[in-house]
Amino acid sequence: MKSFLEAVRPGSREARLAAEIDPQRLPSHIAIIMDGNGRWARRRRLPRVAGHRAGVRPVRQTIEACAQLGIGWLTLYAFSADNWKRPRGEVETLWLLLRHYLNKELPALKRNQVRFQVIGRMDGLPEEVQRALDLVMLETAACTGLRLSLALNYSGRTEIVDALNAILERERRNGYSPSPLTEEVVSASLYTAGMPDPDLLIRTSGEMRISNFLLWQIAYSEIWVTEKFWPDFRRVDLLEAILEYQKRERRYGGLAEPDPAEALVPATVGGCSAQPPVP
Repeated sequence: MKSFLEAVRPGSREARLAAEIDPQRLPSHIAIIMDGNGRWARRRRLPRVAGHRAGVRPVRQTIEACAQLGIGWLTLYAFSADNWKRPRGEVETLWLLLRHYLNKELPALKRNQVRFQVIGRMDGLPEEVQRALDLVMLETAACTGLRLSLALNYSGRTEIVDALNAILERERRNGYSPSPLTEEVVSASLYTAGMPDPDLLIRTSGEMRISNFLLWQIAYSEIWVTEKFWPDFRRVDLLEAILEYQKRERRYGGLAEPDPAEALVPATVGGCSAQPPVP
């Protein structure tokens, strides 16, 4: 938190919002569905790829802000397995932008101690993209700060299928001695093995769906949606999402802690006190 406050202008809205955040209750893992690049461009009568280029700035700002705030994990939904259906030229431009971004931002990632990794079927990406990703993962492997995960060629359903197939393959190698599956066994076989589940899921562009993203992991995530398209997402929006997260009560299916004052009020049944009569 101190690093973030030092990086923003004193008295700015960012500084005021950051001052309201409880540093002891930060989400340990934030996941973001970065949506709306194409619509952002269309409203400006620009080609869709212009929206993707404009989306690089909020990626950089969000990564830096999370690192400075002390967030432990950040997962960005960059390219879904269904995005291959888009025009070939758009997809190829996305890979060019990704390679350019990785090359340009590597020094900043290392300076901010950001450790980079990929979740998804990485072997389905173009070879030159795989090489660029491998290089950044290798160069940041010793970083000890924010753990940044980029979801590429990713599908939540495919992730679960891959996890179950990995479990079956382990059983096959062990001579088929099947044991009952547990949530822990499945979690340990997902792309995100070893990562905490997201506490906060952010989605831009106002869409009220999760788009096949981290289906297993977001079972109890708090969801925050903004109408802004991703290219317009700024650090202020990230701070507002965290503040909203800190206002919510996370019960994980249980009950809220009782208010001590309520315990002094007799419960009633049918309008009558449920307390036994005083002898």
